[in-house]
Amino acid sequence: MTDGRSWDWETGEGLLGIDDPAEVDAAFERGEESLGAAVIGLALNCPPEVASPRIIRAIQVLDRSRRDFPFTAAAHVARLNGRLTPELYAALRAEGLGGFADHAIRDTLTFVPFRDLPPWFKWQMVRTTVVDKLDSWRLTATDAAEDAWKALRRRRS
Repeated sequence: MTDGRSWDWETGEGLLGIDDPAEVDAAFERGEESLGAAVIGLALNCPPEVASPRIIRAIQVLDRSRRDFPFTAAAHVARLNGRLTPELYAALRAEGLGGFADHAIRDTLTFVPFRDLPPWFKWQMVRTTVVDKLDSWRLTATDAAEDAWKALRRRRS
């Protein structure tokens, strides 16, 4: 309990409002089931330097069924602060695109200024921009070809 507020570790109720890193550290020691929600709460309510070590720890200790929670927390840090800590950048890079970190990496590319991104993230920004543009051109060409084919078929009928 902090400042008269309480968290229910069994149901997870109130954990998105948690702002006490010591309480989360104690929950790690107890092996609480709702740690994922707690690190998201820290990401929402604390500076990146406070939330980052707990997010990293959650990435390391949570099982596969709950592993998306700390990456969601990292995404919130990027959205709310426009920056990540070097440790969070390293954790996201280690997981890579296509896994649990996919949305967190894409949020980082969206909300952290390009000039502040580490080199790997800058490369991912360029790569995803090029791939998205190529997909756009492909879809435009496909739509044009389909429209032309439909027009030809209508003429023949």
